[in-house]
Amino acid sequence: TLLRASTRTRFEGSDMAAAQALNNLARAAVGIGAGVSLFQASVYDVDGGFRAVMFDRLRGVQKTVYGEGTHFRIPWLQTPHTFDIRMQPRNIASTTGTKDLQVVTINLRVLSRPQVEHLPDIFSSLGIDYDERVLPSIGNEVLKAVVAQYNAEQLITQRSEVSKTVRTTLTKRAADFHIDLDDVAITDLKFGKDFTAAIESKQVAEQDAERAKFMVLKAEQEKQASIIKAEGESEAAGLVSQALEDSPALVELRRIEAAKDIAETLARSRNVTYLPCGGAGGGQNLLLNVGAGGQ
Repeated sequence: TLLRASTRTRFEGSDMAAAQALNNLARAAVGIGAGVSLFQASVYDVDGGFRAVMFDRLRGVQKTVYGEGTHFRIPWLQTPHTFDIRMQPRNIASTTGTKDLQVVTINLRVLSRPQVEHLPDIFSSLGIDYDERVLPSIGNEVLKAVVAQYNAEQLITQRSEVSKTVRTTLTKRAADFHIDLDDVAITDLKFGKDFTAAIESKQVAEQDAERAKFMVLKAEQEKQASIIKAEGESEAAGLVSQALEDSPALVELRRIEAAKDIAETLARSRNVTYLPCGGAGGGQNLLLNVGAGGQ
């Protein structure tokens, strides 16, 4: 009986020690887990191309801007908010009227980014989606104000000047909200159907006018060329006449050259025979068409 009691006591002591060890291990695990969770809640990362602004429940938005890397915070009391400071593209479309009351639709491409040193002010006044709140409204405002200063035709012929004016005005306007614009460009201009048809008709008329102008210039050039040619021929005839008057031998030379050409032509013909006239008295030479007699 004593042996059984001692054995039972020994087993009960072992069970209690094991249970105590398990309890201690569980407490340690809970403590480690809580510590890890607290550490994870106390740190945050800022990725490349981003900046963070800290909101404190007691002091509000902090003025410090946190850069890339890992930073510490007080859990629950502080909450970080990240901003993308890289250039962000945005298209702004606006339908407005020109100075001559033509309706035009303009598409504007904008590359924007926030001013890093003013991120706390942007977060306090506009929030994370500052670009959605600001750029469409000021873009339409600037486009309507600038387009109203130009005629529809000037928007086409002076497009670079219009784009420069829009860029300057919109950049200045965005700076009031601590937004930098790296590029502003007009990508598309669309007019009403009536104005587009009028532009096409005008272009066709201008092309016809240029073609008619070219034909007139061509006729004038041809007329001038004919006059110059006639003057040259007249001058050549005058020179020949003057040469004949000054030297009758020129006529004899021309006659000999003509006779030579005729003789060469007849010599190449098989049906013509040349009979020279003999005797001292001379006479006329004969050319006989042999082929004609046989027919």
